[in-house]
Amino acid sequence: MAKEKNSVGLSRDYIIHPGETLAEVIEDREMTQRELAVRTGMTEKHISTVIHGQKNISAAFARKLEYALGIETSFWMNLQSEYDRELLEFEEVNNITEEEMGILKNLKEVIDVWASFGWLDSEANAPAMVLDLRKIFGISNLLDTPKISYAAAYRAQSKNANVDPYVLFAWQRMCELLTRNIDIADRVDAEKLRNKIPDIKRVMFMGADQIQKKLSDIFSECGIAFRIVPNFIGAPVQGFIKKTEEGALILCMTLRQKFADIFWFTLFHEIAHILNGDTKHEFIDFDSVSGDMEAKADSMAGEFLIDSREYKAFVGSEGYKRLGEIESFADSQNVKDYIVQGRLMKENLIPWKARPRYEWA
Repeated sequence: MAKEKNSVGLSRDYIIHPGETLAEVIEDREMTQRELAVRTGMTEKHISTVIHGQKNISAAFARKLEYALGIETSFWMNLQSEYDRELLEFEEVNNITEEEMGILKNLKEVIDVWASFGWLDSEANAPAMVLDLRKIFGISNLLDTPKISYAAAYRAQSKNANVDPYVLFAWQRMCELLTRNIDIADRVDAEKLRNKIPDIKRVMFMGADQIQKKLSDIFSECGIAFRIVPNFIGAPVQGFIKKTEEGALILCMTLRQKFADIFWFTLFHEIAHILNGDTKHEFIDFDSVSGDMEAKADSMAGEFLIDSREYKAFVGSEGYKRLGEIESFADSQNVKDYIVQGRLMKENLIPWKARPRYEWA
């Protein structure tokens, strides 16, 4: 007779009920079921049903077995617990629907990245992968992911065909997990963050290998856990801000286009959202979103980087037509020249050309 086997490879016949262990123990001691019944104060029928796997070992019976056999209660309870866990997993795997396993196709890029973090086994079969993802997502069925409250950002973007609710949720979850061990101040200090703007601007002059660490240190002082994270197809976002239960903030950014000037503008754009109080619970900054809130954050970010009045005077004098003057103006604003060049290119004042790129995430 073929053994019943689930998709993970666990045979039902190899899930050992603790009654089998009990049977081996009393056999080794040449003790009959009748004698064990007397020693435990239970009926022979009860002993028989446990030994044949028809009844579980309760806490009370495990205690009686300790008295009767000298084997600790915890041993029997652990056997029962392990049996229950394996049986639950067996039944759970066999009840995973094809529809739920189909979500793995959406999450292929996520799975590859998470495997590189050591969170998943990329070689696991589909049912095992579903079980692992359920644990990371914190949900008993992946199909219910779009119903989770803070996936509401997806519904706000429902007209955007590029957004996948499962990928977006996975990206948010990744942000939470990658920032959970960052040591930060107990609460967000917006005033300190505002005062740190000059320090943050100076970071762009550091080596590329130092930038992430220095930014993380600065934000940590302000009660913000900062991390640059990978981006995924299906989650067209540039930033994620979430308030923690303790009152601190998570701030994650992607490098979707990798251009240095866009990175710094986006960073100050996210800082503007924080200073403007746009982060009551969680805030996802989509690439495609526009509106008053985004316009206000853009304006503030631009002002943080380049003084608008001085920029207007610089453009009015046509200093942008001379490379040396672009560099001098950038120095006066305490930014790298590519910040000024990026703005001039965006406003079609100078031709588009190659700009520095980051390759961190």
